[in-house]
Amino acid sequence: MSNHRLLSPGRILAWAGLLAMLAITLTPLWMVVKTALMQPTNVYTESTQLLPSDPTLGNFQRVLGFMTQAESEAMGGSGAEINFLRALGNSLLFTTIIVVLQVGCASMAAYAFARLRFPGRNTLFGLFVGSMMVPSVVTFIPNFILIKDLGLLNTMTGMVAPFCLMQGFSVFFLRQFFLSIPRDLEEAALLDGASFLYIFTRVVMPLSITPLATIAMLTGINMWNEFFWPFLVAKDEMQQVLPVALQSFKSQTPQGQPDWTGLMAATAITVLPTILLLVVFGRRVVESVQFSGGK
Repeated sequence: MSNHRLLSPGRILAWAGLLAMLAITLTPLWMVVKTALMQPTNVYTESTQLLPSDPTLGNFQRVLGFMTQAESEAMGGSGAEINFLRALGNSLLFTTIIVVLQVGCASMAAYAFARLRFPGRNTLFGLFVGSMMVPSVVTFIPNFILIKDLGLLNTMTGMVAPFCLMQGFSVFFLRQFFLSIPRDLEEAALLDGASFLYIFTRVVMPLSITPLATIAMLTGINMWNEFFWPFLVAKDEMQQVLPVALQSFKSQTPQGQPDWTGLMAATAITVLPTILLLVVFGRRVVESVQFSGGK
């Protein structure tokens, strides 16, 4: 009977569907890794092969700056250059600033909506939630004009400004968790003379490490992959983040065609932190989202 349940048609179809979705998801990633390991001269002749015939780590060495331009061209590269380490540093700084500011601002706003009583609270919270339905592309032009008028083009301040306060999802997510914290803890602290700020920092925040880490990780992944806004604001090579630097690297065609193997090597290194975060913390994120959503 147990074997019959294990091999039931519905279970087989479900597993087949999951495996098909997994294959569709992983195939582009495998194509990136395979191309990154190819010899530049074989990128077109071996494009239909499952594995490269002569794998090499030279493409990773090229994009990381461990080869001179002459050595890169001798290997078969196009001659395009990318300051990968500088772009990596810019991406780390860009992502870290936004994560720290957004998690801090969103947590304070969420706690105010969950515990404080003030006129228009529900209306204001509804506006925050409703902001999630506004496409981000709608705000690009007004934000760009504001940043330009403030003289913040080609600066890190101009890149982080539209993202550094709070997002509707972050406020909603954290508010749902704060509502689940027993009021008895906060009331006991109030009886002892503690202020709301003290309660927030010493009582609520230590109990909220998991949802705060979840918001930090989701925000970090989104900002790590952010392309359009940094591309508009920071044209200077010194301020380019990784996605913009990859686009610039692709556009450099000294020999008439993009350096696909170098581009895929840089892409593989770029997506590695995101994959590691999802592998290590993915299950915890799903559980945290389910808990807050259920509330």
